[in-house]
Amino acid sequence: MENLWQVLKFVVPLLSSKILIHPTAIIDPHAQLAENVQVGAFSIIGADVKIGSGSIIESHVVIKGHTTLGKDNHIYQFCSIGENPQDKKYAAEITRLEIGDRNVIREYTSMHRGTQQDNSLTKIGSDNLFMAYTHVAHDCIIGDHVIMANGASLAGHVRLNSHAILGGFTLVHQFTQIGQYSFSAMGSAITQDIPPFVMVGGRPTRPHGINSVGMERNGISPEDIRLIRKAYKMIYKMNLRLEDAIEQMEDLAGDSKELSNMVNFLRNVTRGILR
Repeated sequence: MENLWQVLKFVVPLLSSKILIHPTAIIDPHAQLAENVQVGAFSIIGADVKIGSGSIIESHVVIKGHTTLGKDNHIYQFCSIGENPQDKKYAAEITRLEIGDRNVIREYTSMHRGTQQDNSLTKIGSDNLFMAYTHVAHDCIIGDHVIMANGASLAGHVRLNSHAILGGFTLVHQFTQIGQYSFSAMGSAITQDIPPFVMVGGRPTRPHGINSVGMERNGISPEDIRLIRKAYKMIYKMNLRLEDAIEQMEDLAGDSKELSNMVNFLRNVTRGILR
């Protein structure tokens, strides 16, 4: 009877509460959890953490630092979210990790806060999938609808734009920009910027055409795909200097929003493009 009473003391409050917290979880009293948040066994939530409604935190997850999660995120067991950046210059400054809505973060993923040397912020958008063992380092900026397959890792200050897909065990050098709708094959080592819509792979990693399948699946028009294919040839097949290719692409773009975005990306590359 005594054991039954102990169980009832835990279960009865949960039935009347919209926050479902396992009794072994450690939640700092200053943490802010919205309604319908679930926290599994042995998870630890720090004082400066905010978690939006409908989010599910499975067992053995650690969330710490100034970390904000939006709504309906699902973080699986053994993840480390909001840990100190792996940067020797970091000296315990207050920095942040911001995560949007409806992200799926699978087992053993790690995501670190920013550093004062950048904008003190690591920022992740919405509707992304981070498969098991992925890593997002300090000061990375990630868009929406991104997929990072198992073991893919971003070094510090990487910009990963919306709808990009990184194959398993892809490694991305610090300060690199990855364009929207780009695609990397398994085991890619990316050391320079990848333009939007471009597929890369192999060892050493090289461009291999455009991600036409991904573009079609996301409703990009056949005409835009045709223009992007022409632009790819200007960059990679015509032996043009990048500046000359960009000028020809501007003439080709017309009213194409997608090609204009590609031109803007190329005008703002930071490490040169992978060619």
